Amino acid sequence: MIFVGGLSNELEGEEMPVSLPGFRGGDRTDIELPAAQRNCIKMLKQAGKKVIFVNCSGSAMGFVPETESCDAILQAWYGGESGGQAVADVLFGDYNPSGKLPVTFYKSIQQLPDFEDYSMKDRTYRYMSDPLFPFGFGLSYTTFSIGTAQVSKNEVNSGGSVELTVPVSNKGKRDGTEIVQAYIRKVNDSDGPLKTLRGFQRAEIAAGKTVEVTIDLPHSAFEFFDRTSDKMAVIPGEYEVWYGNSSDTKDLKMVNITVQ
Repeated sequence: MIFVGGLSNELEGEEMPVSLPGFRGGDRTDIELPAAQRNCIKMLKQAGKKVIFVNCSGSAMGFVPETESCDAILQAWYGGESGGQAVADVLFGDYNPSGKLPVTFYKSIQQLPDFEDYSMKDRTYRYMSDPLFPFGFGLSYTTFSIGTAQVSKNEVNSGGSVELTVPVSNKGKRDGTEIVQAYIRKVNDSDGPLKTLRGFQRAEIAAGKTVEVTIDLPHSAFEFFDRTSDKMAVIPGEYEVWYGNSSDTKDLKMVNITVQ
């Protein structure tokens, strides 16, 4: 059974006259699915149905119960006039999906600090490590394996760059597209982000084949906030470059780079 639900662009927005559970003037006071939909999906599952949930929303949702009550979840956002055709193509296997989440999906609103707390702790993939679905995550009808990267150099000077060459294998029986992502973290930066996306590359890979994906990281990719000068700067030192197919650490491999 295909269940299409979620939110509406008439609920999410700026200064909107909306006063419903979970909403306040266009802002959201929680990130859960509306209770009526949640209960309906739960009852469908209890009735023995295989539930494919197509969610329409413009922002992240807390899908902890739905990961138990649904057999698959397709995040459709707000699709526009061709959105229905795109969803149908994916559901019926005419198109092999390759999209990646551009935001972090939290487990619940309890994972987020108060809106008036300006600390970045636990906000976005850069400062939290226990999401429901991580930034950069996305499934396909095939399976990809990320190999060990070859690094053009382990030191980067001003004006230079480092090049990662990553073997990516399609282990399934369908042609597909994978997006290899590169994240950077400054070593011993206790107040800095856990990782920051600084490069990515899309690769179409035939079933059973392996391709070499190249990501170029210029000297400027190692720029972070310098508390000494109160400016963004490339600070000489040790950096970690993480590469893989989502921002989740278990989906990433790491190499060390020294910046001069």
